[in-house]
This record gives sequence, C-alpha cells and structure tokens, in this order.
Amino acid sequence: MGVEDILAKLVSFPVLGGDSNLNIIYWIKNYIESYGVKATLVPNKEETKASLHCRIGPAVDGGVILSGHTDVVPVKGQSWDTDPFTLVKKGSKLFARGSADMKGYIACCLAILPTLSKADLNTPIYFAFSYDEEIGCLAAEELIENIKKTYPENAKYAIIGEPSSLEPVIGKKGVCYVQTEVNGSAGHSSGIHKEISSIHESTRLIMWLENKMKQLSLAKQDQRFDPPHSTIHVGQIFGGVATNIVAEYTRFKWDVRVIPKDTIQTIFDDFFAFCKEREDEVRKLFPSFKITNTLLHPPVPALDTKEIDDIVALTQKICGKRTWKTVAYAAEAGQFHEAGYQSIICGPGSIEQAHRANEFTTKEQLNKCVEMLKKLIIEFSN
Repeated sequence: MGVEDILAKLVSFPVLGGDSNLNIIYWIKNYIESYGVKATLVPNKEETKASLHCRIGPAVDGGVILSGHTDVVPVKGQSWDTDPFTLVKKGSKLFARGSADMKGYIACCLAILPTLSKADLNTPIYFAFSYDEEIGCLAAEELIENIKKTYPENAKYAIIGEPSSLEPVIGKKGVCYVQTEVNGSAGHSSGIHKEISSIHESTRLIMWLENKMKQLSLAKQDQRFDPPHSTIHVGQIFGGVATNIVAEYTRFKWDVRVIPKDTIQTIFDDFFAFCKEREDEVRKLFPSFKITNTLLHPPVPALDTKEIDDIVALTQKICGKRTWKTVAYAAEAGQFHEAGYQSIICGPGSIEQAHRANEFTTKEQLNKCVEMLKKLIIEFSN
C-alpha cells in the first residue's frame, strides 16, 4: 500500500476523541505485524481503547520514537463539501478529517515499514500511537510508561508528527482546561442586596484571571512564543434564568497556556486560594455559597527543547530545513519531553487546516514526509 492508500484507510475510521479506537488500532496492529514486527497494545482499564507501540531494530540505547494519535475532532456543525471520512483527491489536495491532524503522519510511518523492516539498523526506531489526544492528551503518559517497561534499552529521541509543514517545532506551551462552578442564592432582583448572585461572583473570579494574566506577562517572557507570555482565557459562561432573578448557579470554562518558565499548578494554587477567600467572605452572608473548580483533563506539560539539543540537528538534517519555530497548541510532545526524551514536533500538513471543515493535506507534504523518514532510516543504519 502506498502512503495515500494507507491514509485513505486510516481516515475511514471515524474515531473521535473519547470514542473507542479499537477498530483503527487493530487495523494498524495487523498491518505492522504483517511485516514481522511485534506490536504491543496498551489498553485502558475498560479495554475499550488502546495505544500501540513497537520497536524495529536492535535493543540498544539511543533510538527514536515516532509518535502520533489515532483520534480526531468532531465534524458536527461544520460545513463539509465532501464526506469527511472518505479521502477525496482534488488536484494536489487530499481532503478528509484527520488528513492533516494527524493521520497523515501515521500513514507516512506505516508507508516506510517495508523499507524499515528490511533496513540494517544499528539503532532502533519505534512507533507509538495513542488515543484521546484531542480531549487532553489523556493516553500519552500511560503509553510512555509502558514503553519504558517493555524495552530494556532506552530511546533517546521522540518526533511527534503534529502538522507543522515539516518544519521543526522545538517549543510549545503547557495547557489545561478548567470548569469553575459558582453556587449563590436565588431571589428577586430587587433584593440583590440580600442575595448572592453567582454571576456577579463569577465576574470577580474572571477579572482575577485576567489580572493574573497581566501579572504573568510582566513577570516572565519567552520571546520564542507569540505572545511571549502565559495566557488565561475564559471561553464559555453559562448562568441565570431571567433578567429579574438573581442567578443561583453559574459556570464558566477557561484555559491556561503557560510558557516553559511558568507552571500551571502555581497559577491554579493562586486561583484556588482566591476562591477560598471569596468563599470565606461570602459565607458570612450566605453559608451555602460554594465555588467548585474541576480540571477537564490533566495538565499537559510544555515542550522546552533547546536549539542546541541533538534532536534539533537530527530533525533539521532529515527534513532539509535549518529553521525552527514554536507553537501554542497542545500536543503529546510535552509529555515525551517530561519523560526524559529529547522531543520535537515535525509532521506533514499545516496546522491551519486542522480542526476545520474541508481539512486537507497535500500529496507533496506526504511524499516529503516519507522521504524524511527514509533519511532517518539511513541515519540509524549501518
């Protein structure tokens, strides 16, 4: 199968973040094992989903992990010109959900397997494919732990194939989504002086978050990023039933994205302390007042690869670009970096096409990625 044929098969599995991915992961497993390579599954507790990893080459230190995720974002509410789960060719463009983000990279990995399985490798190359990346990079940590337990040797590098137009990405911000719920008291709006409006209290919390972002922007900066500081953003707010009723319940959802110099937990600690202060103050008037914060996924760590790290020179050599950049979106690269691997993002397709209607990659990007990975084989061969 050529890379386009493999991509056509991969996009035909409509596996959204949160869904079972067993159909696509078993297809990948069977494909890999048809070349005599043993693939290991890492299931979730319910055994409804699984990650996969395998090693090609000798059991020696210093290998590289090629990593991608098998899930995609929803298409509901988007206006597609074609069936999003059927690969459609229009000129040089290949349209389908996941064609860029990031089944195109997985297709390239699988397309080099005939060459890879016959190569005289002196250092191993691994595949590592996860699930539920699109809803918080939920499976990466367990996948990495299983890789470390399975193989006696230690890989050194990880190349995560998020769409970067095959330009090396050495840094990304850490990210976490949070839901904050505020319980006040209901009553007639004319008696607001006797009630606790959950909307009013939520506004105080939101203003604290905005002011915190301003403080962060002055305290620490990393000029590799745009903007060069950590950000906090409230994206949704729900509350109230009528204009003349004091809102009893309000919730809002927000995200924090930190440069490597900042830590998500420190921001949380400060915000949660402020929430406790508000609870203590408001309960003097209304004892049932409550603020609840829920992390919608575990914090995803930042990626902070240094320009002088070996992985940068290696990736630049095989992709043919001497540049590098940083991004603000979430990816599993931060988890591989935190686990001790020199990590970088470099994959086919543009992030500008990800998560939108009529997502596409190009034949040129796929072919260049295949050539990039073949150069990697040469680098790791006798």
